[in-house]
Amino acid sequence: MRQLDPQVLPRFAGISTYARLPVGTNLEDVKGVFIGVPFDDATSFRPGARFGPSGIRQGSRLLRPYNPFVDVYPFDSLNACDYGDIPVIPGYTEDTISSVQKTTFDIASKKKTIPFLAGGDHVIALPNLRAMHAIHGKVNLIHLDSHYDFWDNYWGKKYTHGTWLRRAREEGLINEVIQVGIRGSLYSKEDVEDALRLGITYYTTIKTHEDRADVIRHVNSLKGKTYVSLDIDVTDPAFAPGTGTPEVGGLTSLELMKLIRELDIDLSGMEVVEVSPPYDVSELTSMLAANLIYEGMSILAKKLGK
Repeated sequence: MRQLDPQVLPRFAGISTYARLPVGTNLEDVKGVFIGVPFDDATSFRPGARFGPSGIRQGSRLLRPYNPFVDVYPFDSLNACDYGDIPVIPGYTEDTISSVQKTTFDIASKKKTIPFLAGGDHVIALPNLRAMHAIHGKVNLIHLDSHYDFWDNYWGKKYTHGTWLRRAREEGLINEVIQVGIRGSLYSKEDVEDALRLGITYYTTIKTHEDRADVIRHVNSLKGKTYVSLDIDVTDPAFAPGTGTPEVGGLTSLELMKLIRELDIDLSGMEVVEVSPPYDVSELTSMLAANLIYEGMSILAKKLGK
């Protein structure tokens, strides 16, 4: 499967798919697939992430076949394609969770394809981790985010974009959890103490910025299947304004891209969530998200090529 040739059809023309890859649901020989999850009913502040998948597709038009920083042709190596969007049910979070879980499981189990999912709000991490657990057993989790996302509930509701990690821990879906980029104000000191109670290691933005090599060493020491969940708000809003819960003082685009490029893990799947195009400026956030998925595909292609 090949990208559209910009020398034949200009980048601004044609149907918008991820990286101008072909649409495909027959994944027989596909090792990496882009999947959209256009759902944002589990947000607690600014909506709009339902438009994230389409925004990321639009922001991916400049992606080219060769990644010189990883020395791979990720789309060719993975025979990558755009699967389209998973059916969601607006207004019904738990029904949507079931739909996402089933589709992700079907894709990742039957064809041994690694899913690269674009949200949508962060609640989609829970069904994706359920699918990973059903296939691999407990997986490690690398969680790049400005927020802990392990609160117990919002307004008495257990399934939101800020509670998915606690649910995943309660359900026994995950082994080691490493959070990167944590910052911002909290509800109480108990939030910090909960990280210890839940067995979660977190690195603040400052720690990540000052001791990136140590963070990378820890992340790359993980053994076994590992899932990457990346909330775009881990990035400073100067670089990624199009998100629902922005926090100042985040990582730069370059810092985040370098971090993904340096991953050396047994990747079971990756998601980039919380891209909200209505709040974006000049497609900065959508383009960054598209490139982060590209870097994720690149490290998978490099790993498979070893």
